[in-house]
Amino acid sequence: MVKRFVSQLHDQESVSEIFRASHKQLRPNRNGQLYLYCRLSDKTGSIDALLWNVTEDVYQSFEDGDYVRAEGLAQLYHGQMQIILKRLTKVPEDSVNLTDFFPLTRDQIARLRVRLREILREVTDPYLATLVECFLIDEEFMNALCEFPAGVRAHHAYPGGLLEHVVTMLELGLQAARCYPAVDKSLLLTGILIHDIGKLREFSAEPSAEYTDRGQLVGHVILGIELLHEKIRRAEVLSGEKFPEEQLARLEHIIASHHGEYEFGSPRLPMTLEALIVHHLDLLDSKFSTFSQAMGDTPQVESPWSRYHPNLGRKLYRGSATAKQVPIRD
Repeated sequence: MVKRFVSQLHDQESVSEIFRASHKQLRPNRNGQLYLYCRLSDKTGSIDALLWNVTEDVYQSFEDGDYVRAEGLAQLYHGQMQIILKRLTKVPEDSVNLTDFFPLTRDQIARLRVRLREILREVTDPYLATLVECFLIDEEFMNALCEFPAGVRAHHAYPGGLLEHVVTMLELGLQAARCYPAVDKSLLLTGILIHDIGKLREFSAEPSAEYTDRGQLVGHVILGIELLHEKIRRAEVLSGEKFPEEQLARLEHIIASHHGEYEFGSPRLPMTLEALIVHHLDLLDSKFSTFSQAMGDTPQVESPWSRYHPNLGRKLYRGSATAKQVPIRD
């Protein structure tokens, strides 16, 4: 039987398919009775699922990260697709095709990791090169970078998504540095590497990938500056020299301003060329990822238009041909 992916589900369609479960919770309805909520996902996206009148046995039968067969009815609710479940059954991992569930394969993540190192060799400023090396030789940091998503529900919201986001921005950063000779390429590439590092403390690890308490209370901008300071101290130990204060301030500013606008949670507006470019590359790549997912995430696959996306405030035009998944870099 051909797999039915999340992005292919229609309103009022019967569902009997295997998904990866996460974020499972017991929630009370308005009558105080408990129901099961979880998020079901595959490589095309995720969907909320609800099971009424849930029993303790069902709740305890699977954990976040397990694969489950979901049986029920897909339906549109306030513009979002969800599944009202009749049954949810755990299935063994060795019975599923893992490539159906993750946009990035292990080989693709490994190649992205290699490419990250290749691009960062172009950081020639000695202080910044030492700082970058402190990140690259930190296996815990690198492994987390390769595993974490860039968002919980927004752009690149899958394992390895943060690495893919950073590498894509680095590729674009190389082009920007060629087009704008006034830009400090070493500072720009280093700023791209660190702009989202706070997300490694803002989110918990897979399979839940939820906000940590500090992530909710503090946010990845401040957590990123905190992690930067830790690595600066390590770089000073390795080099035996004090890290230049102006360079540190410029790096802090890139992290603090990469959201670009106050209304988007940016503590500062970009005030350097490098910070300006990091902001716009971050915005471009995140929006492209969001649009790409939205192009395929529609219950009307025969329509040239996507469904209305409240977060984007619009429908998206996909053209007359059936939308295809945007290919991942080989």
